[in-house]
Amino acid sequence: MCITKMALHVAEIESNPPLSRSSRSKTSTSKLSDANSSTSSPYKDSEFIFSNSTNKFSSGSFSSLHESLPESPRIFDFSEINAATNNFLNKRYSASSSTPSWHCTLRGKDVMIFQRKFHRKIKLQEFRDRFYEICRSHHTSIIELLGASISGEYLYLVYNFVNGANLSDCLRNSRSPNFTVLSTWISRMQVATDLAQGLDYIHNKSGLNISLSHNHIKSSSILVTEPLFNARICHFGAAQLCNEVDWNKTVEKPTNSRCNGEISTDSMNKVQIKGVRGYMAPEYKSSGVATPMTDVYAFGVVILELLSGEEPLKFKFDRRKGNFVRVSLIESAMAVIEGDNDEEPQGGVALEVGGRLRRWVDRRLKDSFPIHVAEKVTRLAIHCVDVDPSKRPNMAHVASKISKLYLESRIWSNNRAIPAGSSVSLAPR
Repeated sequence: MCITKMALHVAEIESNPPLSRSSRSKTSTSKLSDANSSTSSPYKDSEFIFSNSTNKFSSGSFSSLHESLPESPRIFDFSEINAATNNFLNKRYSASSSTPSWHCTLRGKDVMIFQRKFHRKIKLQEFRDRFYEICRSHHTSIIELLGASISGEYLYLVYNFVNGANLSDCLRNSRSPNFTVLSTWISRMQVATDLAQGLDYIHNKSGLNISLSHNHIKSSSILVTEPLFNARICHFGAAQLCNEVDWNKTVEKPTNSRCNGEISTDSMNKVQIKGVRGYMAPEYKSSGVATPMTDVYAFGVVILELLSGEEPLKFKFDRRKGNFVRVSLIESAMAVIEGDNDEEPQGGVALEVGGRLRRWVDRRLKDSFPIHVAEKVTRLAIHCVDVDPSKRPNMAHVASKISKLYLESRIWSNNRAIPAGSSVSLAPR
């Protein structure tokens, strides 16, 4: 069994294409010539890295930033990024991702390079502080940020390459809808546990002096690796370094949308709200402010995906009404736990929670899961997606609960050990 190598996805609206070939050449040439000039920084710490008015980043200030960081290498010259990606002519790692990315070798390391765009100007000192803090954060459930480079309004983030498939593709493969590598209950609980612990680290245990939220939690930004189906969180620190959220401004409710399931709004050119439908907490839609509680909401949605195998939002044809109706994973999960007056009784008798769960949980698990644990996990996920952020649990509590439920699942799994002389295969038939 082998997990096919998939692309790492980022929740963004606008595709940030690489510079055209001609403009890339001009940029590279100017950067290299700047590097040969004086390395004294023309910028003070109070000035901005990227400004809409100048659309430039000084190689002098970039050099001073490199020298100010205690750990090296962290800052990569743009010429290195250019060379590693063959002037950005190498095939992108995934054509389906809205964020350009390349799998390549940089300074002898196997890396992934993501091209992202600054959402608004950011002060050099502020960027320096964020960048240093984020780069010294390490956790087994988080893909490590190795460094970055800047060219104009673009930020190039360099992450350690990890071979695996994103969770969305593991759960929903259009070519083989009846097969999933996550075919056992314990494999899904492993993913849930790793994700919970990684987010708990980001929110509470990194020891950083800055408040962090991930702001891109969704099934396509979680990597599943073999052989134990461990989960790794992608794109850690991208939201902070790209200055996606202006913490000092209040924004209006988003009004513009696109049909690809993503939302973007630009209010008077001051702020953009970016996210994917189904994962955005209600308060984030209205304010654009990402917090640990918005991560908790997205985490709850991902757990419901793990349980059901379904997308957060989809449209299903209703034969009785003769049109398509919107189906929300959160609403269907709540109907399972709380009961649905519209459900059809089986044999004249309404199903209890356990019966409804068995119908709702991913059928590819073949009804082989501890029903009491599945109910607890579902209730915890519903608690995480409460419309009131003050009623959601923090990730420390969630991680503790998930770890206990994983142990219960492990006990259940061990009690169902395969008899001697038997064999099992997870490969598709």
